[in-house]
Amino acid sequence: MKRRVAILISGRGSNMAALIEAASAGDFPAEIAVVISNRADAAGLERAKASGIAIEIIESKPFGKDRAAFETTLEAKLGQYRIDLICLGGFMRLFTAEFVQRWYGRMLNIHPSLLPSFPGLDPHGQALKAGVKISGATVHFVIPETDAGPIVIQGAVPVRDDDTAEALSQRILTVEHRIYPEALRLLASGRLRLEGEHCRIAGGAASSDPLISPLAK
Repeated sequence: MKRRVAILISGRGSNMAALIEAASAGDFPAEIAVVISNRADAAGLERAKASGIAIEIIESKPFGKDRAAFETTLEAKLGQYRIDLICLGGFMRLFTAEFVQRWYGRMLNIHPSLLPSFPGLDPHGQALKAGVKISGATVHFVIPETDAGPIVIQGAVPVRDDDTAEALSQRILTVEHRIYPEALRLLASGRLRLEGEHCRIAGGAASSDPLISPLAK
């Protein structure tokens, strides 16, 4: 039986669209049951509707700083749709530790850097300021700490000397759209195992192809 997934968004939902497209395949082990936004003006809501996915809006503002009250409403929606797994796709609201603990091992997030490097805001600007030659994206399990938690999958891209934050962001976005559906596929198929702070993949094989930047002769 396919696992039922809720995608939580606050904006354009580009990773949401990649997950919806992947889940449309008949052999994908998960189905996108609902897209939930904490902003009524999130552009991703229209994209979800166009794909035939149910949408729900739980505005953040009426709850103010009362995260627990917001989460009570969110939990009711998750229960209504019989949700098994959560994917965060640019969801700009922090959760309480209690909510995260309830969904530990069942909630994924994606961050546009090679964690643990450059967590938080402006990861692309952080990468350029640090002068790294390789950056990328990370899908990880959510824990109470921001942009932390056991890493499921990562993808890397070269950083160019003339990169801007926007140019690097767009290059990394193509990697995000590849690795997030793969992470969900692994989780929904039961191939992920948590061992303390690490995530293990049953039958997983690491790539043998190195990414070297600048290219070494």
